[in-house]
Amino acid sequence: MPKLLTGNPSKGWPYLHRLLVDLFQFMEPFLRNAILGEPVHFLYRGTLRVLLVLLHDFPEFLCGYHFTFCDVIPPSCIQMRNIILSAFPRNMRLPDPSTPNLKIDLLVEINQSPLILSDVDASLKVKQMKTDVDEYLKMGQQGSSFLSGMKQRLLLLPIDAARAGTRYNIPLINSLVLYVGMQAMQQLKARTPPHVQPMASSPLAGFLVSAALDIFQTLLAELDTEGRYLFLNAVANQLRYPNTHTHYFSFILLYLFAESNQEIIPEQITRVLLERLIVSRPHPWGLLITFIELIKNPRYNFWNRTFISCAPEIEKLFESVSRSCGGANPLDESTVSGGFSENMH
Repeated sequence: MPKLLTGNPSKGWPYLHRLLVDLFQFMEPFLRNAILGEPVHFLYRGTLRVLLVLLHDFPEFLCGYHFTFCDVIPPSCIQMRNIILSAFPRNMRLPDPSTPNLKIDLLVEINQSPLILSDVDASLKVKQMKTDVDEYLKMGQQGSSFLSGMKQRLLLLPIDAARAGTRYNIPLINSLVLYVGMQAMQQLKARTPPHVQPMASSPLAGFLVSAALDIFQTLLAELDTEGRYLFLNAVANQLRYPNTHTHYFSFILLYLFAESNQEIIPEQITRVLLERLIVSRPHPWGLLITFIELIKNPRYNFWNRTFISCAPEIEKLFESVSRSCGGANPLDESTVSGGFSENMH
């Protein structure tokens, strides 16, 4: 493994990437169905150790291929996915997410695009959706047949659904979410003056690419509970180290939380974030930043949501996670977050 990683990345890295993808695909049925006999459990523990070695010694490898790995790791394998998403370049120093009044939009790294070595739009091309996505992002026509037919195109055939254990094409959802976000950021950059940083010029500007936001809001509105969970997971997979993708998708997740008129949507967003935080470390930096902003900023009215106080043990869990993340005391109404600009909405 070291020989594949320490040589020319363009030569050795693709081979190790392919080996790990094959390993994840082999384990996927066992992990998805929680069938961990002694041999599979031994293999799983060994895989975690390999990932931890990569996280420590070759984090750029995990950064570059995070998208492909998330495609083949079951949603239930939260710790394994967290290890991959926690990777950040060795020449970067992460700010402490719990730092008071941390302004992430002023970080130099937040305006730098991450290196992605995976083919993000591969699934869109296979399902012949890329052209339709590009056309909608360019034209953004209201009432488009693309939006109304999007849910159906994300579904698997019955025979494939039985084999995959889900009705939805997870790689296609992941591809759609990241590709749409990347195109939205490119459009934003193209219309921002050269001397101004695109994502720092105005926090609201990230939402002015209305076609991308229409796609995300349509997915939230039309997908069922399972589909929404997979969509929100695809968004949360981009909450990594400081970069333009983390910044954009953190804004998107918080915006969807604040603007939803259905209580189930903030509840599912909270679930996706929380289940990634209650497992053992490491936790991705962008995940912590987003959750701390959510619980500290009065704009999101987090502590007054009905699902927070539905049971005493649930409320205690949220308070415990809040303290461990350095978040606000839910009883302290004077707390105001410094993480995001007040002009966000």
